[in-house]
Amino acid sequence: MVSKATRLLRHALATHWRARLRFPAPVLDAIEIAVARAERSHAGQIRFAIETALHPMQILRDLTPRARAVEVFSALHVWDTEHNNGVLIYVQLADRVVEIVADRGITGRVQPAEWEAVCRLMEQHFRSGRFRDGAVAGVEAVGMLLSRYFPAPAGRTDDGSDVGNELPDRPALL
Repeated sequence: MVSKATRLLRHALATHWRARLRFPAPVLDAIEIAVARAERSHAGQIRFAIETALHPMQILRDLTPRARAVEVFSALHVWDTEHNNGVLIYVQLADRVVEIVADRGITGRVQPAEWEAVCRLMEQHFRSGRFRDGAVAGVEAVGMLLSRYFPAPAGRTDDGSDVGNELPDRPALL
């Protein structure tokens, strides 16, 4: 367990320019493409969010990465899909944590251990400095889980895109 002082320092030192070094425009483009591709294989909606650091008051309140992911899930309206089929992949850089939050239409089918395995896979890539690979692998793994439980929707356009895309595919930088 990391002390509160260590966590405060880690968040204070986590600057947005460091986040941009890890997630430059080409990496964000690759994530966006991976989300769009994955969503063609299932009826779910994937949202990817990257947060550099928390405000010191959030740390003093002992806000966990999981609790923050739930807040971001709400703030980005991932819960607001027609079939309650949204999934948030939340990357918290200062705490070096990945969390996945799924809407109520999904939670009963995909087991928590399956989401945890995706998080650990991404974190392993990130620890080795492979942010693009880790993010894309995470999106693909979430897509595989969703395609297993939620088949691809009808209503595709001729180019194969999903006419029911309800959430932005571009990662959110917080």
